[in-house]
Amino acid sequence: MPALVAFAGLVGLAIGSFLNVVIHRVPRDESVVHPPSACPRCGLGITARDNVPLVSWIFLRGRCRGCDLPISPRYPLVELLTALLFAGVTLVVGLSWALPAYLYLAAVAVALAAIDIDVQRLPDKIVLPSYGVALVLLAVASLGDGNWGALVRAVVGGLALFLLYAVMVVVYPRGMGLGDVKLAGVLGLYLGWWGWSALAVGAFGAFVLGGAGALLVVATRRSGRGTRIPFGPYMLAAALASLVVAAPIAGWYLDLMGIAPTG
Repeated sequence: MPALVAFAGLVGLAIGSFLNVVIHRVPRDESVVHPPSACPRCGLGITARDNVPLVSWIFLRGRCRGCDLPISPRYPLVELLTALLFAGVTLVVGLSWALPAYLYLAAVAVALAAIDIDVQRLPDKIVLPSYGVALVLLAVASLGDGNWGALVRAVVGGLALFLLYAVMVVVYPRGMGLGDVKLAGVLGLYLGWWGWSALAVGAFGAFVLGGAGALLVVATRRSGRGTRIPFGPYMLAAALASLVVAAPIAGWYLDLMGIAPTG
């Protein structure tokens, strides 16, 4: 398992490098494959030796080789975060049929969270295809495990979370956007497949994290009461965290209520 986790982390570094391109170009409706990456000031193309995830930024001391233009530290941070998430997801999910599905979720989470923070938008170009990818990967996982009940639970979870957010948008349209509604359906698929407790904790946890984040932002005087705060990152963080904390939280709650767990 340690070797698998380390390998997943290395793959995450490479995926994170690509996600930097996605984060920069998708909100601008630009292709993620053409043209090749280059310095915006001097036009110097990014060569292979300058495109090694994390390492190149360190050796270049965060500056362009051609014109010394500072390179944002967000690039290595995205690569490092993706690597850590890939390693963490692999540690939690293990070598199983479900691993590709949840690694995809980790990658999408990094891209969408960064884009939502930047432009307060969750692009359909990423969210909508994720429905198909999630259903296919989770179906393969159910086939491999012989657990079709999990796939049914995933579909129910996706519909339930989508409808919950849709109702909230209708009741209070200033609270969140349609992008959050679309993302909720995707997250519901993953949470539902993982289990009912993950669905409940992931759904509720997004509002807990979002509320705490909003209070922190207001307390540090970085926004006022009317400032719109992107909710997507909290949804994604809660969904990923629930893979780890849902079971103990559900057990604690059932114990508190005096209900014996089943199964």
